[in-house]
Amino acid sequence: MKTRAVRMYGKDDLRLEEFDLPEMKEDEILVKVVSDSICMSTYKAVKQGNKHKRVPENVAEHPVIVGHEMAGVIVEVGAKHQDKFKAGMKFSLQPALNYNGSPYAPGYSYEYFGGNATYNIIPPEVMELGCLLVYDGDSYYGASLGEPMSCIIGGYHANYHTVPYKYEHIMGTKKGGNIAILGGAGPMGLGAVDYALAIENKPSKIVVTDISDDRLARAAKFITPEKAAKVGVELLYVNTANYDDPIAHLKGLTDGHGYDDVFVYAPVVPLVEQGDQLLAYDGCMNFFAGPTDTKFTGPINLYNVHYNNTHIMGSTGGNTEDLIEALDMSAKNLINPSVMLTHIGGLDCTIDAVMDLPNIPGGKKLVYNHINMPLTAIDDFEKLGETDPLFKKLHELVEKHSGLWNAEAESYLLAHFNV
Repeated sequence: MKTRAVRMYGKDDLRLEEFDLPEMKEDEILVKVVSDSICMSTYKAVKQGNKHKRVPENVAEHPVIVGHEMAGVIVEVGAKHQDKFKAGMKFSLQPALNYNGSPYAPGYSYEYFGGNATYNIIPPEVMELGCLLVYDGDSYYGASLGEPMSCIIGGYHANYHTVPYKYEHIMGTKKGGNIAILGGAGPMGLGAVDYALAIENKPSKIVVTDISDDRLARAAKFITPEKAAKVGVELLYVNTANYDDPIAHLKGLTDGHGYDDVFVYAPVVPLVEQGDQLLAYDGCMNFFAGPTDTKFTGPINLYNVHYNNTHIMGSTGGNTEDLIEALDMSAKNLINPSVMLTHIGGLDCTIDAVMDLPNIPGGKKLVYNHINMPLTAIDDFEKLGETDPLFKKLHELVEKHSGLWNAEAESYLLAHFNV
């Protein structure tokens, strides 16, 4: 079996190549990888090469397939796993393996297993750990976006509150409370809003901040205050750059109570400061955004930590249960991960997209591995459709779904390329 894949040979060294996969063993599974969404973590790994903790030292001699937010269909199942998995099943994947304490993971560490490939051989440890998951939804992109969505869900589960004078932590965001999502008009912030509107312990108010009117307008277009009001949540989008005293304004939106849960979605010192100052009594601030600076610091009010019982913590990634929740909610249309998605492309655009990822505007970038197509903004479909029938039809299908990528558009795109 041949595969076509983007492989990393070292720092800043990505290559799109075709090569043979080894013969599948009885404890392995062969899969067709249909889609993979590009993560900033891939960019960070490529910029570090074998200095990255998940990348093997001998990557130059044994290049690894990049990408870990993958989805596809099972092609062949080794004898050991035929009681649970069958050919034809759609799959998603929990990439955080932590197998016997090893940092190795798909997208960073494996020669024949990664998201930016047409075919993969999934190694036995993935099945042993329960990290290969069946997906029952009607799309592949929904499964690919399950991994970033699971990180969001993990953040919500990691927040906690306390019972006065009892040594108990009540896990999760506060039911009926106020949530602030700072720097939250990007893809992950939108996912966080979408999730908050779907959970049982909904807040009463969500305030999303940013300093870009364009990003806020896009966010409000896809998750409207009217949609939130239908489930009993007040949703506000605020450009904090428009206020001389943004703290006073944001607190005023809660009648001075403050925010029970604050998520910081950008690694910016002023946002950390804002988050700390906005906390209500027993409020929890989750520093969700991962900085690249190992010495990143920001001032917090320790008086409030002591006397107002505020909590400062952070979360990164999600566990397998979070991913199962994300996939289940997506398959049941309780959440719509496509609010995070702004660009579509083929496998041939992957290298340029990864290498320039911090400079490409918008949200998540999704690659379909069995097609060749430039990385294209969904917002550009209409203009491209003036001369290209494919994009004309894609634009029509996207417009049917309020401007968002959807299963109809995906099916049409894949059928166009006979995938």
